[in-house]
Amino acid sequence: MKENRKLLKDVLDDIRQDMSDEEVLNLLANRKISVRPESEKKYTLGQRAADAIAKFAGSWAFIFSFTGVLVLWMVVNILMASKAFDPYPFILLNLVLSCVAAIQAPLIMMSQNRQEEKDRRRAENDYKVNLKTEIMIEALYDKVNAILAKQSALEKQLQADDANNIEKQ
Repeated sequence: MKENRKLLKDVLDDIRQDMSDEEVLNLLANRKISVRPESEKKYTLGQRAADAIAKFAGSWAFIFSFTGVLVLWMVVNILMASKAFDPYPFILLNLVLSCVAAIQAPLIMMSQNRQEEKDRRRAENDYKVNLKTEIMIEALYDKVNAILAKQSALEKQLQADDANNIEKQ
């Protein structure tokens, strides 16, 4: 018990600048460190849509399909010549592209913010796990040192006993 208090004091001294004493004590008191995974939580329809759009918008499939639509739009309007619904300067196409960018950017940012929150929780959980592991390793180190000290004491005692036995003979 005395070793555990010493270990806790050492850990508190090492991490005082990162966490308060209460946070460390609460951390050590909790046996289960892992937090509930984000995947178990329910997302709203808007959040699921934002994630799906961000996932698709950040893929090669999106780039190729979007390029294909742009080229098709331009080719159709060039071939239709005077009957084109969006003649050469492609003003309607520019409007559509601006609208897509204006809607797509906030959706991607929402998804990134959610991912950042997941990463922050994961990093905090990793820190807690590492701290608990460090404490356990330090306890094992102290136990090994205690065993080595006892072994050394036993060796000295055996050498002394051997010396006494040799003197008696």
